[in-house]
Amino acid sequence: MRLSEPRVPPLDPGSLTDEQREIAIKASPPDSDLLNITKTLVRHPKLLKRWNVFAGHVLVKSSLPPREREIAILRVGWLCRAEYEWAQHVVIGRQCGLDDEAIERIKAGPDAPGWTAHESAILRATDELHEDSFIGDETWAALAAAWSEEQLMDFIFAVGQYRLVSMALNTLGVQIDPGLRGF
Repeated sequence: MRLSEPRVPPLDPGSLTDEQREIAIKASPPDSDLLNITKTLVRHPKLLKRWNVFAGHVLVKSSLPPREREIAILRVGWLCRAEYEWAQHVVIGRQCGLDDEAIERIKAGPDAPGWTAHESAILRATDELHEDSFIGDETWAALAAAWSEEQLMDFIFAVGQYRLVSMALNTLGVQIDPGLRGF
């Protein structure tokens, strides 16, 4: 973790106002304890409420196949050195069909052996967006060979969303939730 202590500490769930509690519950996975990200962001309920709509689209309602979405999200977490993001999405990635070998290979990037051409293009496009805020023609063509325009757009917004979240997690010092591991 970049910070060993949060700069903005998470709120104790018992201290939440009615408004904060309602927003935090809507921003959380069903039947789960509040995550540290939620307990931190709920300090700004209006932001959490509005961000959750977009984040929900990217994570749950996107047109991207879940496994491919998680390859991109994990790569963003790795590139941004966002251990909280990485820890959460290792769990989600496994639920979406990524095995431990693939998860480790994400760290090595698009040229690591074992990726399909499409998976390599996903990783390369993620790297290009991270480094230059632009996907080059060759990489775009490789993605467009397999994805619709809607999926291409969802991909760009997914990478951007998780870069934004990584910046917030790193800077606010959101600590990894119990039971999860960072890098």
